[in-house]
Amino acid sequence: MKQRCYKTRFFNKRQVPTKWYIVDAEGMVLGRLASRIVPILRGKHKPQFTPHEDLGDHVIVINAEKIRLTGKKWEQKEYQRYSGYPGGQKVMTAREIFQRDPRRLIELAVKRMLPKTRLGRRQFHKLHVFVGPDHKHKAQKPEPLVWK
Repeated sequence: MKQRCYKTRFFNKRQVPTKWYIVDAEGMVLGRLASRIVPILRGKHKPQFTPHEDLGDHVIVINAEKIRLTGKKWEQKEYQRYSGYPGGQKVMTAREIFQRDPRRLIELAVKRMLPKTRLGRRQFHKLHVFVGPDHKHKAQKPEPLVWK
């Protein structure tokens, strides 16, 4: 019996074109929205997915101020950060972050689902979040992102 030699193809950025997608966050639950955006940013929706390359697409999120959280998460969900100094731990609820900047909730949810590497930081820069229905990337002709 003859053995077949299959080779795994690895792609780079020049071989895979990037697209721009637009998502309307109005009425969407934060975690579910983020878990659908992350595979697009990573490029896992493409057959050419390569784990060590940034082959993901750009995602524009509009209407960030109309996002939903379920249950009592507005008051009970806490976000912590630490300055590195003694007594430098800051804790804010989801509502406090939302009142300061509604975009930040979506950015934090997506960022924490991406890999904690240089590649993950590069993929995070392909996320563009806007308050309201207008955005500045009309020239890229984004397609509406439709989930099945």
